[in-house]
Amino acid sequence: MERIRKNVQEMSGYVPGEQPRNPDVIKLNTNENPYPATASIQELLAEISPEQLAKYPDPVCGELRTLLAERHGVGSARILVGNGSDEILALCLRAFVERDGVVGYFDPSYSLYPVLARIEGVRVKPVDLAEGFQWAMPEDYQASLFYLTYPNAPTGIAYDRERIRSFCGRFEGVVLIDEAYVDFAEMDCMDLAREYDNVLVARTFSKSYSLAGIRLGYVVGPSELIGALYKVKDSYNVSMLTQRIGLAALRDEACMRANVKKVVATRDRIIRELRARAFEVTESQANFLWVRPTKGSAESLFSQLKSRNIYIRYFPGPKTGEWLRISIGTDAQMDALLRMVDELTAIG
Repeated sequence: MERIRKNVQEMSGYVPGEQPRNPDVIKLNTNENPYPATASIQELLAEISPEQLAKYPDPVCGELRTLLAERHGVGSARILVGNGSDEILALCLRAFVERDGVVGYFDPSYSLYPVLARIEGVRVKPVDLAEGFQWAMPEDYQASLFYLTYPNAPTGIAYDRERIRSFCGRFEGVVLIDEAYVDFAEMDCMDLAREYDNVLVARTFSKSYSLAGIRLGYVVGPSELIGALYKVKDSYNVSMLTQRIGLAALRDEACMRANVKKVVATRDRIIRELRARAFEVTESQANFLWVRPTKGSAESLFSQLKSRNIYIRYFPGPKTGEWLRISIGTDAQMDALLRMVDELTAIG
């Protein structure tokens, strides 16, 4: 008797970026923020008692939702807080896609989307990006749920907001705008979650807030859709510690904005530096770069850097195999990357 669902047997799981234990590694492979979160978190953790850990957390994250609602100009009934935005992506599949439904997303984009669809056993309908990784949505496109990544990953490109608005207005299914990297971009799409009855906007604390380790995300949208997500979420999906840390981060917005400003300045400098070294680099509005070496292969450069304790990300495949994704680290880390690139180029 088979004990594992057939679609689970046949699928491949999501492959996260490596988490090396070697402290000497320059880690530019998982889009983490290189700067620390608000210092008030240290004080908060010192105040946590063992007695508090014996109790369940607030199942609806009431205090956190109230603060987020104020931040985004909506009622708290229009917000759900999740165990990272990845949980929210999975909840959308459970709530909005029938077994014979279809899930859409850009190709290439976040590689978790098709994995989540296959877990649920639903069909996928990716939209191939055009030359230069530009978005060209077919006019007759239909799906139950579309993951629209803004800015996109792994390319870092932020598509035109009016095109996104137009798509949301004519699309019959649910649009989940995944804004994991939006704090590094010039604009966002949060107003579309307030305007349309089929649009949700998801955010995470992992990138701009420097809190990837606590797994905290949230989604804003119409109360009807948010209410459906509450029906299918886990009972206590966000820990007490995570909620408390999230509140501290939100109350120190200046710390996050200062970190974002540093990352963006470094990003723009490294774009210029790599282009001067004959790399092709997209116009990233995220905290990472999507680059193509014009001398040698992307896979070879990835391997050579890794052997020298500099980790970046390589995605094999016909659409991504000539490119590399490089997270933005500190200026010192990025300068070390440039020196190594120059050394490897000289060797080659």
